[in-house]
Amino acid sequence: MHLVLKKQKIFFVTILLIVIIILSTILLIPSGSQQNADPSVFVGVSYGGNSVSEAKQLVDKVKSYTNLFILQSGNLQRNPDSIDEIGDYAIAAGLYFMPYFGYYVEESLSVWLDSAKQRWGDRMLGVYYRDELAGKLLDDYATFTNPVTGDTIRTTRYGDIVVEKTTGVTIHYELDGNINMYEPISDSDGVYTTYYPNGTITLQQSGVKASTTYNQLYADRPFKNGDDVVKHFITRTEKEFTFLKNSSIVLSSDYALYWYDYKAGYDVVLTQLGWNLSLTQQISLCRGAAVTQKKDWGVIITWKYTTPPYLASGDEIYNQLKTSYECGAKYLLLFDLYEDGSSNRYGTLKNEHFDALKRFWRDVVQNPNTVHGVIKADTVLILPMNFGGGLRWREDTVWGIFTHDETSGKIWDLTQTSLNTYGYTLDIVYDDPLYSLSPDYTTIIKFQ
Repeated sequence: MHLVLKKQKIFFVTILLIVIIILSTILLIPSGSQQNADPSVFVGVSYGGNSVSEAKQLVDKVKSYTNLFILQSGNLQRNPDSIDEIGDYAIAAGLYFMPYFGYYVEESLSVWLDSAKQRWGDRMLGVYYRDELAGKLLDDYATFTNPVTGDTIRTTRYGDIVVEKTTGVTIHYELDGNINMYEPISDSDGVYTTYYPNGTITLQQSGVKASTTYNQLYADRPFKNGDDVVKHFITRTEKEFTFLKNSSIVLSSDYALYWYDYKAGYDVVLTQLGWNLSLTQQISLCRGAAVTQKKDWGVIITWKYTTPPYLASGDEIYNQLKTSYECGAKYLLLFDLYEDGSSNRYGTLKNEHFDALKRFWRDVVQNPNTVHGVIKADTVLILPMNFGGGLRWREDTVWGIFTHDETSGKIWDLTQTSLNTYGYTLDIVYDDPLYSLSPDYTTIIKFQ
């Protein structure tokens, strides 16, 4: 009798231990959606506000149908405590986390990164560092330093180049070919001269002789061609990346010239889907660059309009996400901007956009019948080495500082013909001896 009771006691204790182990395992599983996610694909939102409470609110809104939360805040990036609080909250909800930095001081960020890696381990995917670095060469201001002379070189959103020499001389190269030069003659005065391509010279001060000629100035012009632009761009960006790449995966987003973002050191580039740009072309350019340079790629859906409602419809966003997933995107994000004074508690994302994200998660990511990367690129278009045309329209500038010409027009025509013919099975790359083509490309088209 005692033996039977003893056996029963051992049996019930064993069952109790098994139940405890199972319950403990369940409790350790993150409360969000990550346990059901495909670990090779990251789906989520990028929070563009400046409030810790709003960020947490957004985490709660999306945690059941995403697995990545990006903190892309202009203000909170300067507050390590806020980053930690939001990161802790997102990870506790079962999400991966990635913070954004538009700039950094190496010493302070180094300490924070070491702490973050110990705090979160592989739940922090990496660092989102700046954005649109290559794209801004087309449309915005960019600053470089001549490593030999120390001169500052700036490109402008108007296609001009401004050189500020260490001697105080400023030379302004206009897109139309004119060159303006300012030479200081005292602390409060200087000589302004305009040089024209036909050799004509205009001086604002009478009785002063021009100190040089148009040809001499043009011979000293930086960025004479695409090779020079790429060299400066990569040198500048690699210098910024040296520390970060030793500490973390580095991600960014852009809307053009992804090839050069990757060449400069980014591990992941998200192509921005929006601004009425061609989805087919954006995917072909970004995927082609990533595959050839053996990097990862993804998409981030941004504004379609510059005024409310800003974003495309929920159905259009769902289709963009689905197509990108089928084309092999590893990262699929929605950018959410929070405007001051807006009455919408979730920024620019509306219910239809959350519904689209939820439907994408349920019907695509978690659907075993939908194959990630099922649309393969078997055709590649090779553009000229260091070509920097924006390819957004036929007359788009080249590197933002050269006007379109016959060659850029022919490149545009061939690109559009290839996209119309091959669609999402086309990748677009650039001729570069550093990289070999994937053996998956069975058809090769090269611009001659």
